[in-house]
Amino acid sequence: MLLCVCPEIPGHTLHVIQRGRLHAACFFSTGDRLAYLGWLGEFASQTGCAVHAYVLMGNHVHLLLTPSRQGGVATLLRLLGTRYARHVAESRQREGALWEEGFDATPVHNNRYALACMRYIELNPVRARMARSPEQFRWSSHRCHALGEENALLTSHAAYAVLGRGAAARQAAYRELFKNVRPGGAMRRPGKSKAGKPVAMQNHSNPLASSD
Repeated sequence: MLLCVCPEIPGHTLHVIQRGRLHAACFFSTGDRLAYLGWLGEFASQTGCAVHAYVLMGNHVHLLLTPSRQGGVATLLRLLGTRYARHVAESRQREGALWEEGFDATPVHNNRYALACMRYIELNPVRARMARSPEQFRWSSHRCHALGEENALLTSHAAYAVLGRGAAARQAAYRELFKNVRPGGAMRRPGKSKAGKPVAMQNHSNPLASSD
């Protein structure tokens, strides 16, 4: 059972982080990442959650989600985590929990904050020195937002939609948010205090191993 310190409210966006157990790797190949994204789309549709942004890192995932009904995000994470963990267990002959027992879920209160979250999410590979620019990293939503690359998984957040009247204008305005970014540069997560304590959703019964 997923217990929410920050209750889900239909129509209100959440920045979610799903982590590998003990910070261990949860993606091992291109096929793994493609499978995860495929099930993310399937279960997001099934649970009524809009996916606005994402990044798949080596040992964790960031998602920007808006549920249309109560409990949608918790159900999405449970279904997705369970199905993907089974995939890894079967394909890698791996035993044991894949995900941490809980996952962070921070409420996104306005458009400015939503854009800050999107920027933070898509800059993760640059901060981790996995890519020199967000455009170089395949496993995020950045190419769709900044370059117009088609991505059926995504639903534009209102914050993105108001960046410009047309697609080209929105993409140009979005790229401006990423200027002067240095690989490895430090950045505090939006919604996280200086003490490092985020609002969290915790899965205390561990049916899934979601993440913290």
